[in-house]
Amino acid sequence: MDALLAIKTRQSVGTVRPDVIPKYVIENLLTAGAQAPNHYKVRPWRFFVISGTGLIKLGDVMAKSLSMKSENLPAEALEKERSKPLRAPLIIAVGVDKPTEAKVSEIENLCAAAAACQNILIAAQTLGLAAIWRTGPTALDPLVKEFLGLESDQRLIGLLYIGFPEKPETVPERPDFQDRTVWIGET
Repeated sequence: MDALLAIKTRQSVGTVRPDVIPKYVIENLLTAGAQAPNHYKVRPWRFFVISGTGLIKLGDVMAKSLSMKSENLPAEALEKERSKPLRAPLIIAVGVDKPTEAKVSEIENLCAAAAACQNILIAAQTLGLAAIWRTGPTALDPLVKEFLGLESDQRLIGLLYIGFPEKPETVPERPDFQDRTVWIGET
């Protein structure tokens, strides 16, 4: 699949098969992520590959965090939270380094890490995988960050859930660029 077709056909897919993704495929995804553009070549992304028992451990952390935030939750709510990481056989969580040099700004590091996420998603599409980029409360959760080894003030910009699609997906019609583009100068 060529790059433009992968970009045009990529979509968020939340339901995947539980089949284990081979390590060499995961390494290809990580290689794609590491090719993202980044100002000053600081490579500010941190990839956390979570699979197998790691998914169960992440679910336990998420359930613990939820129980600490809300008292008297029904057991079903905690089990639902605990099972969220099990929606895919692989999660690549992406954290962002804080700038360590005055010339590097936080937004540059965030954008570079987001580009790394997009590269992983496009690579997944070209490899016949399905993926969805999730954020929400989990990405902000201090216990989740601690579980991953991130500092409390570091950003966790996403959890990329990746697996083999259950069925072929139809690509929905998407708006084009015209209503979001201003042309300045000659073309």
